[in-house]
Amino acid sequence: MARTEVDYAPTRLSRFQNIRVYWLAFVVYWGIVLFGYDTGIGGGVVAQPYFQQHFGFKGNTKRANDISSNVVSVLQAGAFFGALGSAPISSYIGRKYTLFAFSVLFSIGAVLQTIAGGSRGIGYIYGGRVVAGVGIGAISAVAPAFVSECSPKEVRGRITGMFQIMVAVGVMLSYWINLGVSLHIKTGFNVWRIPLGIQLVPAGMMAIGLLTVKESPRWLASKGRDDEALRNLAYLRRLPLDHNGNYHEAVLHEYAEIEAAIKEEQAARQGLGLKEAFLGKGNWIRFVIAIVIFCMQQWCGQNSVNYYAPQIFQSIGYSGTSNSLLASGVYGIVKLVATSIFVFFLVESLGRKLSLFISAVGMGSLFFIIGALLKTFPPPTTPGAQPPPASKAMAAMLYIYVCFYSMGWGPLPWVYVSDIFPTRTRHFGLATASASQWFFNFIVSKWTPAIKTALGYKMFFMFAAINIGGMAVFSLLIPETKGRSLEEMDIIFGSVQAETRRAGIEQEQREIAHAQHPSEGSVRSEMEKV
Repeated sequence: MARTEVDYAPTRLSRFQNIRVYWLAFVVYWGIVLFGYDTGIGGGVVAQPYFQQHFGFKGNTKRANDISSNVVSVLQAGAFFGALGSAPISSYIGRKYTLFAFSVLFSIGAVLQTIAGGSRGIGYIYGGRVVAGVGIGAISAVAPAFVSECSPKEVRGRITGMFQIMVAVGVMLSYWINLGVSLHIKTGFNVWRIPLGIQLVPAGMMAIGLLTVKESPRWLASKGRDDEALRNLAYLRRLPLDHNGNYHEAVLHEYAEIEAAIKEEQAARQGLGLKEAFLGKGNWIRFVIAIVIFCMQQWCGQNSVNYYAPQIFQSIGYSGTSNSLLASGVYGIVKLVATSIFVFFLVESLGRKLSLFISAVGMGSLFFIIGALLKTFPPPTTPGAQPPPASKAMAAMLYIYVCFYSMGWGPLPWVYVSDIFPTRTRHFGLATASASQWFFNFIVSKWTPAIKTALGYKMFFMFAAINIGGMAVFSLLIPETKGRSLEEMDIIFGSVQAETRRAGIEQEQREIAHAQHPSEGSVRSEMEKV
């Protein structure tokens, strides 16, 4: 009697079924800690009095603004090119080894920054930031693609959303390390060498951790390495072969879905290059969404606060380096806690569209309140004065603001763009999205000090208008992707009809079943002939 389905041993690991995927995300996202740490550390280092004195711009507001914006923004400039350059490399050698190579490159940049001082002027910091930026840009493009490709659809939003948690961890660490240095180290090269040298710790943890994880099954399948792809998929799902050497039915079904999507993409794009990848049916709109969503994320005001938190808190009344850094440190903790709560408990229930809409409206409303308070109750100009009640209220509004940011426009753009691209173009999509993020990031970080000086309280009104007038409306226009598999995105964006995809999956299942039980297929064929 022929079997109609694959026998498999029952599993008793449901509580920890995806533990290997979480471990992969944890390892890969140490590179994202670098993202947050490096973007948060620059503003605090430049704000240190001894740093300003040693590099010759203390007391010169214009030069301080220029150097501060340069130290922060050259990282984004390097990251832009790193994100773009990662696409062909990731496509050729795979996600795992691309990340390993760029973690080593980042470490070289971190060393250059750390050894600056004395005869090695600020050019070493600029150069090191550019080199480290190339590494971070590539990591930020490849890491979410790697994690997304390895995650099951039921928890993909939660796992890929860990990206923003790790960014928040990096930012928080940078704030508190800057505060610790400002309190305990007043002079000497360690004012910047300690905070900049600490970057090497997460870089090393990521490089070592990558040796313990498997390559993406979807990337392996796209290269025709089917046996290895199936093994890795079964390993990640913790569904081993049964006593007959057969793969679990769930693994075979998921792999059939992956293979069906890849074959459709290869058939549709055979003989075509980048033009088809970017402008093909159902593809161009995904690139438009990826670019626009990161443009808006960068202009929501969060990164201006992120990079220049000490200066922002000084502008609303927290005078003195220690006061402003302490307020920044609390801001970092609030951001981390809020992001973690959203990613682990809400991202898969609220959905992408609703979360982005609520987030935008909440952020815009709070920025309007902060701007109004800052105009009505200007902060004291007396050095060392304690923050008045109005300044404390504005700080509280910033803390609530980052909660709204953390429930939508912080983690979800990365989750969303990881969702929408097909396997064949995912590395191009993530590279484009990441490059867009770094491009607009560069513009915001370069001009925030000048905008803050020129506009004062009006800067908050500007960001409020962008949040409500642009981002909230955009949130309502994009399609929902919660709970949909990566392969279903082609149907959502019109690349393939649902009936065609269903037929492809059924065909792949038949072929895989035949490969698992070839003798049964022969017997069945003979019986059909009779």
